[in-house]
Amino acid sequence: MTHFFVVKLKKAKSIALLSLLSLCTALFIWVETESSFSVFSTKENPAALSQGNPSDPSIALTFNISWGSEMVEPTLEVLKKHDVTTTFFLIGDWAEHHPDLVEKIEANGHEIGMMGYRYKSYVTQEIEQVRKDLAKARDVFSSLGYSDLTLLRTPSGHLNSEVMKLAESQGYDVIQWNVNPNDWKNPGTDAIIDYVLKNTDNGDIILLNASDSVKQTPKALETILPSLKQKGLSFVTISELISRAQTENNEVTE
Repeated sequence: MTHFFVVKLKKAKSIALLSLLSLCTALFIWVETESSFSVFSTKENPAALSQGNPSDPSIALTFNISWGSEMVEPTLEVLKKHDVTTTFFLIGDWAEHHPDLVEKIEANGHEIGMMGYRYKSYVTQEIEQVRKDLAKARDVFSSLGYSDLTLLRTPSGHLNSEVMKLAESQGYDVIQWNVNPNDWKNPGTDAIIDYVLKNTDNGDIILLNASDSVKQTPKALETILPSLKQKGLSFVTISELISRAQTENNEVTE
């Protein structure tokens, strides 16, 4: 009888533990879902922007460039062909060595943000190293005529609370994304197209790349850009996405 009671007790504990784990998982998913719609930081809780207003059909197409010079112009050509304006996030070291391409990106009407000076994860460095990297990047972009850059995407998107607080204290808006087809892996043109079209909706931020490792993206864009327009979505820069979200937020709270 005692043996039976112990077995029943163990079973009850297992059920309770599983229920607790399920509750925690559900809570985590809910928090993650809710936070993905968070556009604005507070002094107590600095936050990165990963999505604009989910009720606004505006979307932001973004490109990272960390190395190489061969894929920039093909990317710019297809964007121009389809009359799409985007935001390019550039590594300072790359911009320093390719000022002509930086100028061409801006001349084509695109917005410029930065990813620090060197493409090295900020969460693996001491915070003072991160501070120095941001300062060097700011100096480089200022020397190129971009002294007022406020958009920051950290290398590989790696973030922690310490990095977020530092970035915000220096006046940066930290930008993430919520649609990422991992085009840098060159999974196939159709795979890139299918992923973006299936996963992009109102307010989304799409991450693509224009470094030399990316071979299939310009061709994929030939289908992606008109297809997203046909879905009723309109392309805006990150700054425009933020502005539209702030306007909507003010209308709701007033």
